[in-house]
Formats: sequence, structure tokens, C-alpha cells
Amino acid sequence: MRLSNIIKEKTILLDINAQKKDEALSEMAGFLKKQKLIGNDKEITEKLLQRESLGSTALGDGVAIPHCKAKGIKEPILLVGISRDGVDFESPDGKPVKVFFLLITSPDEPSLNLQILALIAQLVKKSPGLKSKLLGAKEAREVLSIIKELEEKA
Repeated sequence: MRLSNIIKEKTILLDINAQKKDEALSEMAGFLKKQKLIGNDKEITEKLLQRESLGSTALGDGVAIPHCKAKGIKEPILLVGISRDGVDFESPDGKPVKVFFLLITSPDEPSLNLQILALIAQLVKKSPGLKSKLLGAKEAREVLSIIKELEEKA
């Protein structure tokens, strides 16, 4: 399984405007609703915030993997979100988050959720230039090709 097969151009949000965690999660969920990938963005935002209340999903070095499970999700949804200014996301290193990998999966497939989270963590760990390359991307297609290229090297 590859992240580049799960991420679609319509799940790439190039300009997150939010400054705070809850606003960023709400903005990303709203974007997925506009793309007709989820029905209820408020419910998804609530589930993401519940997960964050257990501990920040920020990995440090400007990257976070907010995630939740939701009924009615047939295929995993993986949004790549980019915030040029950064979002205060309670990162372990105190740095603002600029790159988000937001994952929503079905509660019926818990192992798939863990598998995808592991792939994201692996990509982030093995690709030191990932964040700066993604921040330099001007369009969704470019984000997808950067991820494909880095996956092949990893």
C-alpha cells in the first residue's frame, strides 16, 4: 500500500488559513465536505478534537497526523494540508505545524488505520526534505508527485 494511492488531488488543501488547532481541524473537515467526501464536517471535527484531547498528534518538526474513525467511510480519506504560516498544534518541540496528514478511516477497519498511520510516520521519518518540498508546492498535482517520488526512495 502506498500513500500516493490514497491521496487524491481533491484531498490536498494548499492554503490552511487557521492559526489554532480547533480552527485548522474545522477548516480541513469543511474542505472535505465541500469535496463531497464526508457528510458532516462538524461531527468529523468533533471526532478529531476528541482524539487530540488524548494527546497532540503533532510529531514535531512542523508535521502532524490528526486522525479519527467515522461511520460511513468506505475508503480511507487522507488529506494533505499545508499551512504557510503554521498552526499552534501543541507540538512536542513547540514548533508550529505546517504540514498535516489528516486521516479518516472506517471504525470497521482498525488495522487499516494503523497501517496508514505507520506509512505516514515512515515517510516523514525517512524523508528529511519532505516538509520544505511540500511547502514549496504551488498546486495539488505537485504535492502528489513529491509524495510519490519520496515514497519510491524510502
